[in-house]
Amino acid sequence: MRLAGTGAFVTMVSMTDISAETARNVPLVTDELIEQRVQALVGRACTRQVWMLFLYADHVQVPLVMPIADYPESPGGGNAESFAASLKEIADVARATQVIFVWERYASDSLTPHDCAWARHLQRACTGEGLPVRAQLLSHKRGVRWIAAEDYLVA
Repeated sequence: MRLAGTGAFVTMVSMTDISAETARNVPLVTDELIEQRVQALVGRACTRQVWMLFLYADHVQVPLVMPIADYPESPGGGNAESFAASLKEIADVARATQVIFVWERYASDSLTPHDCAWARHLQRACTGEGLPVRAQLLSHKRGVRWIAAEDYLVA
């Protein structure tokens, strides 16, 4: 599936590292639970891609995990806005009310200006589409780390 306006191709995968029953019965109501779920599903980085996990209104994860390996280098030029509009359509079909982004790249756990730019632009674009971003995390060569809003929401 091509993500409209971005040139990126989407591969949809089912959740396999946790059971559907666990996903259905363990709402992601804390940052720690989200980080544990991302560690279980995505884990340590091995390539450059972004993953999307969606949540229902009751914070239960939608049984859909969406990695995109060839998203644009820059969030500028309308890329983040096109991406967010496509994600909003997917969320509406899936009845999801929030999205979690996992930025995967095989490097250190330090955030780069590029990481921060994508996180910031996509946060703002999703907010503009009415799709709240519940969390953003970084999958790096040693594991997974939380990306706090103050790390990327700068003027």
